Amino acid sequence: MDCWGLKAASMFRIVFLKGSLLLLLTIISSCSRRNESAGVPYYNTPDFTPQFFSLASEADQKINHSIAPFAFTDQHGKKITEKDIEGKIHIANFIFTSCGSICPLMTRHLKLVQSAFLDNPDVVILSYSVTPWIDSIGRLKEFADNQGIHSNNWHLLTGDKGEIYTLARKSYFAEEDLGFTRDSTEFLHTEHIILVDKKKRIRGIYNGTLQLDIEQMIKDINCLLKSGPQK
Repeated sequence: MDCWGLKAASMFRIVFLKGSLLLLLTIISSCSRRNESAGVPYYNTPDFTPQFFSLASEADQKINHSIAPFAFTDQHGKKITEKDIEGKIHIANFIFTSCGSICPLMTRHLKLVQSAFLDNPDVVILSYSVTPWIDSIGRLKEFADNQGIHSNNWHLLTGDKGEIYTLARKSYFAEEDLGFTRDSTEFLHTEHIILVDKKKRIRGIYNGTLQLDIEQMIKDINCLLKSGPQK
Protein backbone atom coordinates (compact mmCIF):
# COMPACT_ATOMS: atom_id res chain seq x y z
CA MET A 1 0.00 0.00 0.00
CA ASP A 2 1.40 3.46 -0.95
CA CYS A 3 1.82 6.37 1.44
CA TRP A 4 -1.57 7.88 0.52
CA GLY A 5 -3.32 4.58 1.03
CA LEU A 6 -1.80 4.14 4.49
CA LYS A 7 -2.74 7.67 5.41
CA ALA A 8 -6.33 7.20 4.21
CA ALA A 9 -6.66 3.94 6.16
CA SER A 10 -5.32 5.64 9.28
CA MET A 11 -7.77 8.52 8.90
CA PHE A 12 -10.65 6.04 8.46
CA ARG A 13 -9.70 4.23 11.66
CA ILE A 14 -9.57 7.54 13.56
CA VAL A 15 -12.99 8.61 12.23
CA PHE A 16 -14.45 5.18 13.03
CA LEU A 17 -13.07 5.20 16.58
CA LYS A 18 -14.31 8.74 17.19
CA GLY A 19 -17.75 7.76 15.89
CA SER A 20 -17.86 4.70 18.12
CA LEU A 21 -16.77 6.73 21.14
CA LEU A 22 -19.41 9.36 20.43
CA LEU A 23 -22.10 6.67 20.17
CA LEU A 24 -20.98 5.12 23.47
CA LEU A 25 -21.00 8.48 25.25
CA THR A 26 -24.44 9.21 23.82
CA ILE A 27 -25.82 5.96 25.21
CA ILE A 28 -24.20 6.47 28.62
CA SER A 29 -25.49 10.01 28.98
CA SER A 30 -28.95 9.35 27.53
CA CYS A 31 -30.69 9.37 30.92
CA SER A 32 -29.37 12.79 31.90
CA ARG A 33 -30.34 14.36 28.58
CA ARG A 34 -33.89 13.01 28.44
CA ASN A 35 -36.71 15.40 29.24
CA GLU A 36 -38.68 13.91 32.15
CA SER A 37 -36.64 10.72 31.75
CA ALA A 38 -38.53 9.59 28.66
CA GLY A 39 -36.69 6.26 28.74
CA VAL A 40 -38.55 5.14 31.88
CA PRO A 41 -42.13 4.24 30.92
CA TYR A 42 -45.37 5.23 32.62
CA TYR A 43 -48.07 2.72 33.57
CA ASN A 44 -51.61 4.02 33.74
CA THR A 45 -53.68 0.81 33.75
CA PRO A 46 -53.63 -2.59 35.52
CA ASP A 47 -52.48 -4.38 32.37
CA PHE A 48 -49.15 -2.56 32.66
CA THR A 49 -49.04 -1.33 29.08
CA PRO A 50 -45.97 0.95 28.95
CA GLN A 51 -46.37 4.48 27.69
CA PHE A 52 -43.46 6.71 26.67
CA PHE A 53 -43.43 10.49 26.41
CA SER A 54 -40.67 12.86 25.32
CA LEU A 55 -42.24 15.84 27.11
CA ALA A 56 -43.25 16.10 30.76
CA SER A 57 -46.31 18.14 29.78
CA GLU A 58 -47.57 15.31 27.58
CA ALA A 59 -47.26 12.82 30.44
CA ASP A 60 -49.09 15.23 32.75
CA GLN A 61 -51.97 15.37 30.30
CA LYS A 62 -52.26 11.65 29.57
CA ILE A 63 -51.31 9.91 32.83
CA ASN A 64 -54.10 10.23 35.37
CA HIS A 65 -53.44 7.27 37.67
CA SER A 66 -51.56 7.89 40.90
CA ILE A 67 -51.13 6.29 44.31
CA ALA A 68 -54.08 7.12 46.59
CA PRO A 69 -53.74 8.68 50.05
CA PHE A 70 -52.89 6.26 52.87
CA ALA A 71 -51.93 6.18 56.54
CA PHE A 72 -50.09 3.27 58.19
CA THR A 73 -47.58 2.70 60.99
CA ASP A 74 -43.97 1.65 60.49
CA GLN A 75 -41.59 -0.55 62.52
CA HIS A 76 -40.64 2.42 64.71
CA GLY A 77 -44.24 3.27 65.59
CA LYS A 78 -44.19 6.29 63.28
CA LYS A 79 -47.27 7.17 61.25
CA ILE A 80 -46.45 7.18 57.53
CA THR A 81 -48.79 8.82 55.02
CA GLU A 82 -48.70 9.90 51.40
CA LYS A 83 -47.22 13.20 52.62
CA ASP A 84 -44.00 11.34 53.52
CA ILE A 85 -43.48 10.40 49.86
CA GLU A 86 -44.54 13.77 48.44
CA GLY A 87 -41.97 14.86 45.88
CA LYS A 88 -39.96 11.65 46.37
CA ILE A 89 -39.40 8.47 44.40
CA HIS A 90 -40.61 5.41 46.23
CA ILE A 91 -40.58 1.65 45.85
CA ALA A 92 -43.41 -0.51 47.17
CA ASN A 93 -43.57 -4.22 47.87
CA PHE A 94 -45.81 -6.52 49.90
CA ILE A 95 -44.45 -8.96 52.47
CA PHE A 96 -45.23 -10.77 55.72
CA THR A 97 -42.72 -11.57 58.44
CA SER A 98 -43.58 -15.27 58.68
CA CYS A 99 -43.12 -15.80 54.93
CA GLY A 100 -40.51 -18.44 54.22
CA SER A 101 -40.49 -18.24 50.44
CA ILE A 102 -40.28 -15.06 48.35
CA CYS A 103 -40.29 -12.42 51.11
CA PRO A 104 -36.79 -13.00 52.52
CA LEU A 105 -35.41 -13.08 48.97
CA MET A 106 -37.18 -9.85 48.01
CA THR A 107 -35.93 -8.20 51.18
CA ARG A 108 -32.37 -9.33 50.51
CA HIS A 109 -32.55 -7.91 46.99
CA LEU A 110 -34.07 -4.64 48.20
CA LYS A 111 -31.02 -4.20 50.42
CA LEU A 112 -29.20 -3.43 47.15
CA VAL A 113 -31.53 -0.44 46.81
CA GLN A 114 -30.91 0.43 50.46
CA SER A 115 -27.16 0.45 49.81
CA ALA A 116 -27.42 2.39 46.55
CA PHE A 117 -29.52 5.21 48.02
CA LEU A 118 -28.75 5.01 51.73
CA ASP A 119 -28.00 8.72 52.09
CA ASN A 120 -30.58 9.94 49.61
CA PRO A 121 -33.79 11.20 51.29
CA ASP A 122 -35.50 11.37 47.89
CA VAL A 123 -35.70 7.57 47.60
CA VAL A 124 -38.07 5.73 49.96
CA ILE A 125 -38.90 2.04 50.32
CA LEU A 126 -42.36 1.04 51.59
CA SER A 127 -42.80 -2.63 52.51
CA TYR A 128 -46.46 -3.23 53.33
CA SER A 129 -47.39 -6.21 55.51
CA VAL A 130 -50.10 -8.40 54.01
CA THR A 131 -50.70 -10.02 57.42
CA PRO A 132 -51.07 -6.83 59.48
CA TRP A 133 -53.16 -8.64 62.11
CA ILE A 134 -49.99 -10.65 62.89
CA ASP A 135 -47.26 -8.16 62.02
CA SER A 136 -47.32 -5.79 64.94
CA ILE A 137 -44.93 -2.85 65.27
CA GLY A 138 -42.67 -4.95 67.48
CA ARG A 139 -42.67 -7.86 65.09
CA LEU A 140 -41.83 -5.61 62.14
CA LYS A 141 -38.98 -4.07 64.14
CA GLU A 142 -37.59 -7.51 64.97
CA PHE A 143 -37.87 -8.53 61.31
CA ALA A 144 -36.09 -5.34 60.22
CA ASP A 145 -33.26 -5.93 62.68
CA ASN A 146 -32.85 -9.57 61.64
CA GLN A 147 -32.83 -8.65 57.94
CA GLY A 148 -30.34 -5.81 58.26
CA ILE A 149 -32.80 -3.04 57.44
CA HIS A 150 -31.31 0.12 58.89
CA SER A 151 -32.15 2.89 56.43
CA ASN A 152 -34.26 5.73 57.81
CA ASN A 153 -36.07 5.70 54.47
CA TRP A 154 -37.19 2.05 54.56
CA HIS A 155 -40.56 1.71 56.27
CA LEU A 156 -42.19 -1.62 57.08
CA LEU A 157 -45.87 -0.81 57.36
CA THR A 158 -48.80 -2.31 59.24
CA GLY A 159 -52.39 -1.22 59.64
CA ASP A 160 -55.89 -2.13 58.52
CA LYS A 161 -55.92 -5.18 56.27
CA GLY A 162 -58.68 -3.91 54.00
CA GLU A 163 -56.92 -0.60 53.46
CA ILE A 164 -53.59 -2.26 52.65
CA TYR A 165 -55.18 -4.73 50.22
CA THR A 166 -57.22 -2.02 48.50
CA LEU A 167 -54.15 0.19 48.12
CA ALA A 168 -52.13 -2.75 46.79
CA ARG A 169 -54.65 -3.82 44.20
CA LYS A 170 -56.22 -0.54 43.12
CA SER A 171 -53.34 1.91 43.47
CA TYR A 172 -50.23 -0.20 42.90
CA PHE A 173 -51.85 -2.78 40.57
CA ALA A 174 -49.81 -5.24 42.61
CA GLU A 175 -51.58 -8.44 41.66
CA GLU A 176 -51.75 -8.59 37.90
CA ASP A 177 -50.94 -11.54 35.66
CA LEU A 178 -47.21 -10.94 35.35
CA GLY A 179 -45.74 -13.52 37.69
CA PHE A 180 -47.92 -13.11 40.76
CA THR A 181 -48.71 -15.96 43.10
CA ARG A 182 -51.78 -16.20 45.31
CA ASP A 183 -52.29 -18.56 48.22
CA SER A 184 -56.06 -18.19 48.10
CA THR A 185 -58.72 -16.06 46.49
CA GLU A 186 -58.30 -13.51 49.26
CA PHE A 187 -54.66 -13.58 50.30
CA LEU A 188 -52.30 -11.09 48.68
CA HIS A 189 -48.94 -12.65 47.85
CA THR A 190 -46.83 -11.22 45.04
CA GLU A 191 -43.19 -10.85 44.08
CA HIS A 192 -43.91 -7.58 42.31
CA ILE A 193 -41.99 -4.50 43.32
CA ILE A 194 -43.46 -1.24 42.06
CA LEU A 195 -41.48 1.91 41.23
CA VAL A 196 -43.35 5.20 41.69
CA ASP A 197 -42.12 8.65 40.71
CA LYS A 198 -42.26 11.98 42.52
CA LYS A 199 -45.82 12.60 41.34
CA LYS A 200 -46.95 9.18 42.64
CA ARG A 201 -47.22 7.74 39.12
CA ILE A 202 -46.23 4.13 38.46
CA ARG A 203 -43.01 3.94 36.44
CA GLY A 204 -41.90 0.34 36.76
CA ILE A 205 -42.78 -3.20 37.79
CA TYR A 206 -40.06 -5.69 38.70
CA ASN A 207 -39.77 -9.26 39.90
CA GLY A 208 -38.32 -8.91 43.38
CA THR A 209 -36.93 -12.45 43.36
CA LEU A 210 -34.59 -11.65 40.46
CA GLN A 211 -31.45 -9.66 41.21
CA LEU A 212 -31.19 -8.54 37.58
CA ASP A 213 -34.62 -6.91 37.88
CA ILE A 214 -33.52 -5.04 40.99
CA GLU A 215 -30.34 -3.89 39.27
CA GLN A 216 -32.48 -2.55 36.42
CA MET A 217 -34.73 -0.81 38.93
CA ILE A 218 -31.71 0.94 40.45
CA LYS A 219 -30.77 2.19 36.98
CA ASP A 220 -34.33 3.42 36.44
CA ILE A 221 -34.32 5.20 39.80
CA ASN A 222 -31.11 6.97 38.82
CA CYS A 223 -32.71 8.02 35.55
CA LEU A 224 -35.69 9.47 37.41
CA LEU A 225 -33.39 11.28 39.83
CA LYS A 226 -31.43 12.79 36.94
CA SER A 227 -34.63 14.04 35.34
CA GLY A 228 -34.84 16.68 38.09
CA PRO A 229 -37.89 18.03 39.92
CA GLN A 230 -41.22 16.79 38.60
CA LYS A 231 -43.38 19.75 39.40
